[in-house]
Amino acid sequence: MPTIKLTLEYDGTAYAGWQRQPDQPTIQEAVETAIFGITQVHVPVIGAGRTDAGVHALGQVASFRLDREMTPREWTRALNAHLPEHIVVRSVELMPDTFHARHSAIGKLYEYRILNRPERPAIEREYCWHVHQPLADQAMTEAGMALIGSQDFSSFQTQPTDNDDPICHLQRFTLHREGDRLRIEFYADRFLKQMIRSIVGTLLEVGLGKRPADSLTAILKARNRSAAGKTAPPQGLFLVRVDYG
Repeated sequence: MPTIKLTLEYDGTAYAGWQRQPDQPTIQEAVETAIFGITQVHVPVIGAGRTDAGVHALGQVASFRLDREMTPREWTRALNAHLPEHIVVRSVELMPDTFHARHSAIGKLYEYRILNRPERPAIEREYCWHVHQPLADQAMTEAGMALIGSQDFSSFQTQPTDNDDPICHLQRFTLHREGDRLRIEFYADRFLKQMIRSIVGTLLEVGLGKRPADSLTAILKARNRSAAGKTAPPQGLFLVRVDYG
């Protein structure tokens, strides 16, 4: 039975995250409903990452298995015709039976966007975190570099969680400023529940001078969520890309 890989882009504003939930709209539900509309078959769809409510994606990957004589182009056109306007299939690929959207992934790139100016945003309000106080970019960058490597990220994991392994290998952390806009990128083999948003909330406290730049090492060692800062809001977070071997 063929395994079908989808690369998805979506605006998560109106959705309660990726994972199907009772009585709430989710991305997974919308994709599964679209597949049913095409095939009249109920098929479970697996996502590479379970993005939270309000989080967006530029390159989420999902997979499902279904024996249907359709080309990737036909799948793309049919799915986009059935999906709501907030969700689009960017590409479809036919994969080997061994492919699994989540288990086959070797790395994910996330980006968090901050608008750093006194005036609130009008157009970008659902796609960034507005911080009106000036931020010390260099201090935030220095703090974030302490996270590089294979480490226990328990201090940045929101509870409750069904994840028993808190070790993640953060391979890249970068902070870019373009005028009044900050883009913070994280690339790792995996991420814990709300890990990036917890890190960004902590980095913001560094940028505001509420924590020293060298405090993140001690936060990691504490292995306790209460040692870190608040969780950043979801609308600034984007799943940019999922990589496979």
